[in-house]
Amino acid sequence: MTTTKQEWQTLWVNVNIATMSDAGNSYGEIKAAALAVANGKIAWLGKQADLPDFDDNKTQVIDGQGQWLTPGLIDCHTHLIYGGNRANEFEMRLQGKSYQEIAEAGGGIVSTVKATREASKDQLLASALPRLTALHQQGVTTLEIKSGYGLDTETEIKMLEVAGTLAEKLPVTIKRTFLGAHALPVEYKDNPEAYVDLVCNEMMPLVAKRQLADTVDVFCENIGFNLSQTERVFASAQKHGLAIKVHAEQLSDLGGTELAAKYSAKSSDHVEFLSNQGIAAMKQADMTAVLLPGAFYFLRETQLPPITQLREQGVAMAIATDANPGSSPICSIQLMLNMACTLFRLTPAEALAGVTCHAAKALDLSDKKGILAVGYDADIAQWNITQPAELCYQFGVNPLTSLIKAGKKVL
Repeated sequence: MTTTKQEWQTLWVNVNIATMSDAGNSYGEIKAAALAVANGKIAWLGKQADLPDFDDNKTQVIDGQGQWLTPGLIDCHTHLIYGGNRANEFEMRLQGKSYQEIAEAGGGIVSTVKATREASKDQLLASALPRLTALHQQGVTTLEIKSGYGLDTETEIKMLEVAGTLAEKLPVTIKRTFLGAHALPVEYKDNPEAYVDLVCNEMMPLVAKRQLADTVDVFCENIGFNLSQTERVFASAQKHGLAIKVHAEQLSDLGGTELAAKYSAKSSDHVEFLSNQGIAAMKQADMTAVLLPGAFYFLRETQLPPITQLREQGVAMAIATDANPGSSPICSIQLMLNMACTLFRLTPAEALAGVTCHAAKALDLSDKKGILAVGYDADIAQWNITQPAELCYQFGVNPLTSLIKAGKKVL
């Protein structure tokens, strides 16, 4: 009697695997393991001793040399595309200038909006590509990119188009988010309702019709948009079949998270001032809390997110770079892992879940990315480490030895 041998494209042997299938309670470790890939998906994984028969004439076998495999990392909150930079404002702040003085000198988000409007698509692409490359070389295979530095129809569309082009330049999955309601442009500073009209009635239909984004975000904050304005944007997003997320509770407890929960939002991001009611609403709506330690660090904030309460309520916590020119000019996912542990006191397993399974959840990709399991996309990072905690412990030295996207080696 002959038994059918498995036909795989690639088989990793002599590896340890952090499957990240335990929602951050552990790494989901399998030691002395093997993992097989076929047709861009994970076809088998488990103890190497339990390997079924396979056709070694048709399968490329790779010796992992005792290294670790994790899911490809996911950066679920970035503002990667923008014109110019704000290094001059960074210097001004350190020389004692106030936020108001910087704003009066043409700084703040106004300066980024001006530079982004003036930049061509090619210029925006050229400036964003090194940032994306930096993340990719640290193991990122999926990320989200928001618009929000155009604040007019033409530039918001331009940013989303550039995000689409970026996905053609590197082997990464890019999820695009429309953030037209990021701030008030100067031309609408005395008429915010008219700007919300523009976002809902002109920008949103175009974005939806041209399929330039699948999610809509709003900066719901005292310096952003109030609850009424935020709800108008949410209602328009819902009408156009777009998913919802929110920048909320970063600077105050305005209640944006609770409002977003009523609209079945995917995530609430920042959440330093999130209330117990907001946490309960997130739990009820199965939302993800996206923590952004880079912005907390760069702005020298002191109000920590309610990590203990989120943990106790079982709310998934994702980690992201928030890469942007103003409050988190950081393109290091490995630094975020360290900061999540040192600044926010997450365990290394929770932090790694924050850039794998929970980040996938925040992007509505939980059925295909973020864990290593049979049937999932073969987005896999290989690391020269002795234990997964090293990914949170050390940064500045890149332990990535190989990166696999859809079953193919890309780094």
